[in-house]
Amino acid sequence: MPEPSTPKRRRRPRRDVDVEAIAARCRELVHRRALLSAVAAAVPVPGLGLAVDLGVLMQMLEEINEAFGLTPQHIEALPEARRAGVYRAIALLGSTAVGRVVTRELILAALRRVARRWLTKSVLRYVPFAGQAVAAALSYAAIRLLGQRHIDDCIAVRRAIAA
Repeated sequence: MPEPSTPKRRRRPRRDVDVEAIAARCRELVHRRALLSAVAAAVPVPGLGLAVDLGVLMQMLEEINEAFGLTPQHIEALPEARRAGVYRAIALLGSTAVGRVVTRELILAALRRVARRWLTKSVLRYVPFAGQAVAAALSYAAIRLLGQRHIDDCIAVRRAIAA
């Protein structure tokens, strides 16, 4: 007869490890969404790239906020003292998307940060083959840059409130 096993003690995961695991999943999400944007940028249809970029960014930023527990709903559910700490961390960071409802205006403000790349991508898309490849690469880079910055902002907020 086998000996009864003693239950293993579960250790609580460290918060910084959790944040890194969340960040890794979000970076994969950013990569997939940037690829989607790149594919849309390669198609020479007027307005398609902007429409896809807006949709991709809105959904991506919302999903990253959700993954880090930094949606407005998550923050409002926190105890008052902790909620104030989260808002202080967000304010110190100067983030435009952490802890906020992601709107079209917010996305357009984010796109303005990478406006030169986006404008170049829009013009190059109509140059056959090479232009489409460059437009796709620029689109990928712009979406990835915005996603990575947002992940970094979320990590900074989570670490600030954990300290």
